[in-house]
Amino acid sequence: MRGTIIRQATMLSTLTSDSLIPLDHPIRRIKPVVEVALAELAPEFGEAKLFRPYRDTRFSADKSPYKTTIAAVLARGGYIQLSAGGLGAGAGAFHLASDQLERYRQAVDADRTGTQLERIAADLARAGSELIGHDVLKTAPRGYAKDHPRVDLLRRKGITAWREFPPSDWLGSKRAPRQLAAFFRSTQPLKDWLDVNVGESTIPDRPGR
Repeated sequence: MRGTIIRQATMLSTLTSDSLIPLDHPIRRIKPVVEVALAELAPEFGEAKLFRPYRDTRFSADKSPYKTTIAAVLARGGYIQLSAGGLGAGAGAFHLASDQLERYRQAVDADRTGTQLERIAADLARAGSELIGHDVLKTAPRGYAKDHPRVDLLRRKGITAWREFPPSDWLGSKRAPRQLAAFFRSTQPLKDWLDVNVGESTIPDRPGR
C-alpha cells in the first residue's frame, strides 16, 4: 500500500543572521541605533560594513555564541562600536605592518614630519581623543635614542585616535551621528599624515589569510 505524497515547495529555508539571534538578546536593541547613525554618516564618510554578530568561542571559556557589541568600519576610514557600555569610535592605523612601521618610525624621527604628528596628537588630545594602537614598546625601538624627543610616538606599533562616549539618552538620537561626524573630521589630519608618510603595506598576504 502506497502512502500519501505530500508535496512542499522546498526542503530548505533561508535564515539570516538576525533570525538566529534570540529575541531578548541586547544586540537586537542596539543594532537599529547603529544602522541609523551609519546611514547618516555614509554621504561624507562612505558606506559601512557591519561585523558579524558571532563570537569566536574556540579558545574561550565563555561559549556565548553572540557578541554584545555592534561594530562597523567605514569605507573612507573609521571604526564604530556600540554596546551597553557606550559608544566608541576610532580612526587611524591600529596595527602597522612591518614595512609601514619602518616608514612610520622614519617619519616620526624626521623633524618636519615628526613635529607635524606631535601637533596632530596634541590637537586630538585637546578635542577629547586618546591615541591607542596594537602595541607600545617599553622603550625606544632599536636604532633610535632612548631620549629621542618623540620617543612616545616612536614606541608605538600602531596609532589610532579613539574616543569613547558613556551611555546616555542621546546615543539613540540624531545627536549621535553628529557627534561621530565631528570626531571623524577631527581625525582627518591624522589620516592625511598616515596617507602621506606611511601609506598602504606592500607586503603580500600570506596564503590562507
